[in-house]
Amino acid sequence: MSEMFLHSTFFGAFVTFLFYQLGTVLKKKTGLAIFNPILVAAVLIIVLLKVFSIDYEAYSSGAKYITYLLTPTTVCLAIPLYEQFELLKKHPAAIMAGIITSVVTTFLLVLAFSILFGLSHREFVTFLPKSITTAIGISLSEQLDGYVAITVVAIIITGIFGNISAEAVLKLFHVTEPIAKGVAIGSISHAVGTAKAMELGEIEGAMSSLSIAVAGVLTVILAAFASGVY
Repeated sequence: MSEMFLHSTFFGAFVTFLFYQLGTVLKKKTGLAIFNPILVAAVLIIVLLKVFSIDYEAYSSGAKYITYLLTPTTVCLAIPLYEQFELLKKHPAAIMAGIITSVVTTFLLVLAFSILFGLSHREFVTFLPKSITTAIGISLSEQLDGYVAITVVAIIITGIFGNISAEAVLKLFHVTEPIAKGVAIGSISHAVGTAKAMELGEIEGAMSSLSIAVAGVLTVILAAFASGVY
């Protein structure tokens, strides 16, 4: 099986798309948030690699082409923002306050858990980018000398958890304002969460898209100072 991955340029990408589509079908059929397509695909790929003793490098040689689409896909999130630009101009202070609050809260939580569990400085900076998009988070983790592989896992888990729980959390705290919903989802669970925001509505999707970019930039700036705190 490993030989099939090694000698097929796009087999890894094909398997990834297949499992993702399966997750999409399961979610539509059941209506359960736990069947998040990304989560389903990740679990099935892990099972596939384990059962057939496939080296990750063999799988990655084909799946890496999906990664190339990550940055342009993130850039495309600017389209719904452009469509809601007039709304953005009406509430700039509130939107920025929400994003800044999210970024600072994320930093304080990572710091608190690092102290609580006795994490090293390198482990601390590894988790700092957990709530920003992968494209920025990987680069930031490398610059801070964090464990990049763990950073990626933390970002993916944060995004999936945000996607699955966003709607329930918003209902729990009676958040009904579309702008507030979008800012909360995008600044905490990046692009994966934004997929859920877009399901909720155009305004939620646009504000979530904006929050991804702004939260990413603010996190990079804050991390430059925060890395010396712990």
